Amino acid sequence: MTKEEELLKKRFAELADRSYSESRYTFTNFLNLNEQSLFYLTVKENKGIKYTIFGGITDAERVMVRFGDEAELGYEQKFPIAILSISPLAVKYSEDLSHRDYLGALMNLGIEREMLGDIIIGKNEAYIVCHETMAEFISENLIRVRNTAIKCGKVSDIPDEEKPSLVEILVQIPSNRVDAVIARVFNISRSEAASGFKSGKVFINGRLCENTSHELNEGDRVTLRGHGRFIFKEISGTSKKGKLNIKVLK
Repeated sequence: MTKEEELLKKRFAELADRSYSESRYTFTNFLNLNEQSLFYLTVKENKGIKYTIFGGITDAERVMVRFGDEAELGYEQKFPIAILSISPLAVKYSEDLSHRDYLGALMNLGIEREMLGDIIIGKNEAYIVCHETMAEFISENLIRVRNTAIKCGKVSDIPDEEKPSLVEILVQIPSNRVDAVIARVFNISRSEAASGFKSGKVFINGRLCENTSHELNEGDRVTLRGHGRFIFKEISGTSKKGKLNIKVLK
């Protein structure tokens, strides 16, 4: 474990202890998948930590951790998260902008990545999840993405029609081993899938997974960095040749 990882684990423990000792909620900034995996390791090593995870939207990849429990603290406190919509000033002259374009424009404003959650590319506009303390600054200063002039403002939620849609896929494989499911869902070889485990790119429910033979359960959220994410929905039956019929949401 690197020095930076050790410091982050220590930070998690400090936030949990502060929440308990001061009887108030404490929050992390947005965590990526590797950081989330370290958090779960901290929880495993420090039993009794009360926490909630949220990323501003359902099934967010980047999330905050809130330490504290309503039953013990006696009150509820929202996550310090805001959602901003971004749309071109003139649709006629707008470019086809990617996730990297939006993230690059935000980085150029001097914003740290930990202050930003997911970036959702909708049909008509994009949405940025951010720390609420950055919402006003971004709204006032983000005026252009690449060569496209844009307008930016705070919204309460992402409209359903703009949210990424999940597609149900049926695959047939010998077992529900995670490496087999990953290979089939992303149409890669088992050796390519295995390399993802070796390089620390496979996460199940935010936790790093290095066990290629791990069996998936209903509702598991699997990420192979560089390829995408899917939800293991269910085993719906067995084929005539004895293979499992597995449904995933991709």
